[in-house]
Amino acid sequence: MNVKVAETAGFCFGVQRAVDRVYELIGSDAAPIYTLGPIIHNEEVVSDLEKKGVAVICEKDLGSLKGGTVVIRSHGVGRRVYNTIKKYGLGYVDVTCPFVLKIHKIVERESSRGAHIVIIGDPGHPEVQGICGWCQGPYTVIRNAEDAEKFNISPEKEVCVVSQTTFNYNKFQELVEIIRKKSYDNNV
Repeated sequence: MNVKVAETAGFCFGVQRAVDRVYELIGSDAAPIYTLGPIIHNEEVVSDLEKKGVAVICEKDLGSLKGGTVVIRSHGVGRRVYNTIKKYGLGYVDVTCPFVLKIHKIVERESSRGAHIVIIGDPGHPEVQGICGWCQGPYTVIRNAEDAEKFNISPEKEVCVVSQTTFNYNKFQELVEIIRKKSYDNNV
């Protein structure tokens, strides 16, 4: 039998970078190590890290930690989470994917200019929740065509559309077209 592995098999570079960084931290001065949510959607990797002493925590757990290092995973987090980590005097390592960081900067900049931010993606996904945390004004999360059809703000309002990085590209294009047809002065 001849087995071929596709070139794109495995983790995206942002996730691989995050996982590698957590493994590098094990046994260092950073201990104890906590990941803010599972570092990856892969039970085997998360389980292996837990066996090596890395604990998965939630934002609400930050106040109960007694030192250590919090790893911000590749999904990223909103500004409030950074402030909470600092408030409790915890160290952190930020392994947010560079593509996600770019989206954070765009929504922060455009929302501070007054644009209504439209985030195309799953509202329950940690990446989308993190993006929402960089909006400085009104925003809308659109998951599907029904949400896009319901989207309704003043046509004079500037709209800036961004997407969850793992969202299906064809579906994204479909939703953008629905929004464009509404004649917003937009940054689509």
